[in-house]
Amino acid sequence: MSYFIKPEKYTSLLDLQHTELGIKYLKDFFQQSLSSELRLRRVTAPLFVLQGMGINDDLSGVERAVTFPVKDLGDARAEVVHSLAKWKRIMLAKYNIEEGHGIYTDMNAIRADENLGNLHSLYVDQWDWERVIRPEERTLEFLKETVKKIYSVLLRCEYALSEIFPQIKPVLPQEIFFIHSDELREMYPTLSPKEREHEITKKYGAVFIIGIGCKLSDGSVHDLRAPDYDDWTTIAENGLPGLNGDILLWSSVLNCAVEVSSMGIRVDKQTLLHQLQLTGETKRAELLFHKRLLNDELPLCIGGGIGQSRVCMFFLRKAHIGEIQASIWPESMRVEAEKLGINLI
Repeated sequence: MSYFIKPEKYTSLLDLQHTELGIKYLKDFFQQSLSSELRLRRVTAPLFVLQGMGINDDLSGVERAVTFPVKDLGDARAEVVHSLAKWKRIMLAKYNIEEGHGIYTDMNAIRADENLGNLHSLYVDQWDWERVIRPEERTLEFLKETVKKIYSVLLRCEYALSEIFPQIKPVLPQEIFFIHSDELREMYPTLSPKEREHEITKKYGAVFIIGIGCKLSDGSVHDLRAPDYDDWTTIAENGLPGLNGDILLWSSVLNCAVEVSSMGIRVDKQTLLHQLQLTGETKRAELLFHKRLLNDELPLCIGGGIGQSRVCMFFLRKAHIGEIQASIWPESMRVEAEKLGINLI
């Protein structure tokens, strides 16, 4: 079911031509800054992978991948990637990336099960990145330091863009606020997870919510995560589980929180087995990716995805992701958007 936020008195700050210029400038500036900040080299990514290898990202574990038969492989089925969380880890090993360095890529995906709206599209474009770490860096402190580096890139992007387009005023706070999902639940016990995200991000402007996928103290979870990429069960320095999380920014245009990144320290082999058991997915241990991890053939790492269209949408002060990328929308949404001055590409 689609969900359309109707902003009050919306006027785009940039026309179509300047919007395209802004998109190009932001994408170039961001990826160069991210590469420098985290010491990443660019690699080429696949649009699809073979089914049954365990390489595709299962997201929350329930989304269906778009699949098709490959004639020259005896009609073996390929599937369009959801993201590249596990593929990147294989590439770290293939390129023999050393500790403290990593890779990034332009990830393009189709997510047919998305609920379409201002922030969600069938087409997904991300900067997917992955970095090799040492065993002693599998800590909450290291996760936070990495988040701060990514946030510094976001701050530089906003300032640089305001120099090009003076009508776009910087709004991000100088520091990002950290909170665990269980602490957030205790702060707003009567609200849903999405409502909690709304309240905390409105209060602080930029937030990193730790522990996405782990069981909270009341038995619930803030949001689902597949069991075989992020580590969401290891007990962190604050005594709460989870070495992963989401970056959210407050959009005054939509009056809501916008998630721009999901990231985390990745599972080691002990955590993989533990999380597969917790989710009843122990059969995945027989897949290619999981066998390689369990056989110590893949490095320890941290990584994530950063939404390209969402970053552009936030910084260009747009009300709909369809103002940034070309996609397919319900006709009723197109009609409503036009009435509100939202120009869907």
